[in-house]
Amino acid sequence: MPSSASRLRAADQIAYLDQAASSDPGRRYKQQLLTALDLRPGHTVLDVGCGPGTDLPAMAVAVGGDGAVLGIDHDPEMVQQARHRTAAYPQVSVRSGDAHALPFDDASVDRARTDRVLQHLADPGQAVAELRRVVRPGGLVALADPDWDTLAIDAVDTATSRAYTRFIVSDVVRNADVGRRLGRLLADAGFEVVAVDATVAMFRDYREAEAVLRMPAVARHAWQSGVLDEASARSWLASLTDGPFLAVVMFFTAIGRVP
Repeated sequence: MPSSASRLRAADQIAYLDQAASSDPGRRYKQQLLTALDLRPGHTVLDVGCGPGTDLPAMAVAVGGDGAVLGIDHDPEMVQQARHRTAAYPQVSVRSGDAHALPFDDASVDRARTDRVLQHLADPGQAVAELRRVVRPGGLVALADPDWDTLAIDAVDTATSRAYTRFIVSDVVRNADVGRRLGRLLADAGFEVVAVDATVAMFRDYREAEAVLRMPAVARHAWQSGVLDEASARSWLASLTDGPFLAVVMFFTAIGRVP
């Protein structure tokens, strides 16, 4: 049974994912990803790293009662939450599994996707190769991930803003630049690269940005790690709420087709 601490961490992560999905940039790119998958009634679609099941209902509606939506996640708490949220959709099934070794037969699904997953994996290339294995000829795969190297937060103290971004790239996100590499990952795995798109996720509202970027928590981690000076970081955080706010990060999507 999960400990109380692990349940609290899972609840925090679920809240974070929900907030990111409900933000304006989140809603825009998720709709873009859903459209690109070109789901049809009767399709079988796989969501690798489905998290708490945020996007499974929309895919279930698209494939209809004769289709199937398969969610997989390595976190048991996420799997439990996704099952709860999709209980009204009999065509949805969610299970635990590893993106590096998918528990599905070769050429067994019509569509597949990952959404902000590759940035966290030990081997993104292996995960994309697994997608190539399980998707049928002619099928589509959609990948989406940010490129944290491009994060820019406007502040008078530009040195701390830059140091903050460097900390995310070097210490917080395992594959911080994977967004720009999505097309290459598809090509290396044997996909035909159909499209690669980049959009700017822009935040003009501090509260919305904090819900997604979590500046106070990350900055605290940075000064506790000795990367940022605590006084400078606290001053930088305070300045972000004083006057106009702006933060931007590039977000990439890539679509591949199995020949």
